[in-house]
Amino acid sequence: MSLSGKTDFEKLSALSSKTYKEQAIWFLNSFWHDFASKEGENLWNWAQKHAELDPKKTEGNELDEFGTHRFLESIGTTMTVQELRNYIRSIGIDKVKHIPLSHFLLARFKADLHKLVTASQGDNQQEVEKAQKMVNEAQAACTDAESKSRASAKAEAELKAALAELKAQEDAFNSKTEDLKKKSEAGSVVQQNKAKAELAQHLASDPLPLNRAKLNTEAATKKAEKARMAADAAYEEAKTKLEQAEAYLKEVSSRSGSAQGALWWIDRELKEARKYMPERKGGVKKS
Repeated sequence: MSLSGKTDFEKLSALSSKTYKEQAIWFLNSFWHDFASKEGENLWNWAQKHAELDPKKTEGNELDEFGTHRFLESIGTTMTVQELRNYIRSIGIDKVKHIPLSHFLLARFKADLHKLVTASQGDNQQEVEKAQKMVNEAQAACTDAESKSRASAKAEAELKAALAELKAQEDAFNSKTEDLKKKSEAGSVVQQNKAKAELAQHLASDPLPLNRAKLNTEAATKKAEKARMAADAAYEEAKTKLEQAEAYLKEVSSRSGSAQGALWWIDRELKEARKYMPERKGGVKKS
């Protein structure tokens, strides 16, 4: 894999047109054995922050002056937008109206431009692409599982409300029953007989609110059980895909010639995906 262009600046322009994620991975691969292996988490966070500030989100590749200012401020650096621009100009780059992530990284690490745009990106691109595909599928499965979990939680809440309504209707029915029983045992004979007749009619009645509550509870129970099973199945599917992706990634990472930066990034995506999983399913706590 190489960048289009004849000169270093043309190649840098090609790199700068890539997404934030792609720029960060390229940088990691280029300088992995120099210093980048210790900077992975920083690059991860910086790429996420760029995407957060960019209207194009993860599809973006550069920030305007205001966005760059907000980014620099968010990471607590003393570098100003003007200082960043001055450094970019000092290495021969004229266009600095918008600042791609790769330009910031060059300035932040005073990195070698020629090495950045010509460094090997590994000789196992097919394996890296396969690993990325597996991670993408695992991420999608985790997202689906979380969605089904929310649906299950909603169904459980509906069941809880239905049970509460059923209890309220049963309590009202039982309360009236007890009241009529007491009246049938007190007062004059006429009053007792009247209460007994009302009690018999009450016990033989088919109160609509109570019946509706029973039907709603039955339907809510079935819905909650179905949603719970769907969520459990989705989490198991996600867990399986995560484990398969991790196993393959470990295998690829052990081979020489691997694009270590890209593999580190993929592994970081896997760790992020696990935040969507409950701990009992092998997930990790969200920070």
